Amino acid sequence: MLSYTAHTGPALSHLFGPLESLYALVYAEPPYNEGPEQVARFREGLPGEAARPGFTLIAADEGGHLIGAAYGWTMPAGTWWSRAEQEPSREVLDADKFAVMEWIVHPERRGEGVGSELMRRLLADRLEHWATLASDPRSPARAMYERAGWRQVATSVLPWGPPMDLLVLPLPVADV
Repeated sequence: MLSYTAHTGPALSHLFGPLESLYALVYAEPPYNEGPEQVARFREGLPGEAARPGFTLIAADEGGHLIGAAYGWTMPAGTWWSRAEQEPSREVLDADKFAVMEWIVHPERRGEGVGSELMRRLLADRLEHWATLASDPRSPARAMYERAGWRQVATSVLPWGPPMDLLVLPLPVADV
C-alpha cells in the first residue's frame, strides 16, 4: 500500500540510504547522466540539508520501498540562489521562500500521480509566501513545472552542469 510520511529536522538519517539509492537511479538518466561522484556529493550533503531551518521531507513508500521523495527548506527573506545571474522581483526577494531541493520519483512509478501528491503535501500549509526551485531546462520535468504554474525568474550557472532555470510559485499563506 502506498503511504506518504512527513519528516522534519535532522531525525531522518534512516532515510539517507534509500534517498541516495533513489537519487542515483533518477539522476543516472538523461539529461543528468550523474555518476558516483555526484551521488556521493548528494549523500554527503544530506545531514546539513536536514538541519536547515524549515526543512521538510515528504516520502512516498510502498511495501517498505522508497518510491518518491520531495524536500526543501526555508530560504529567508532577502536571500536568493547563490549562483543566480539575476535577482527576482522585490516581492519575491523580500519574502520568505520555500526552496524545493529535490523532487524525485522512481522511473517505474512516474505518471501515477506520486510526484504531484509529493509536491502537494510538501507545499501545503507553508508559512512562506513563495516556493522556488532550480530546474535543468533540458529535463522533461521542466514542462511539468510550467504546467503546474511555476514561472522562471532567473538562471543560475553551476561549476558543474548546464545553466539552471530558477522558478517560483506563489503559495497560499497558511493561517497561523
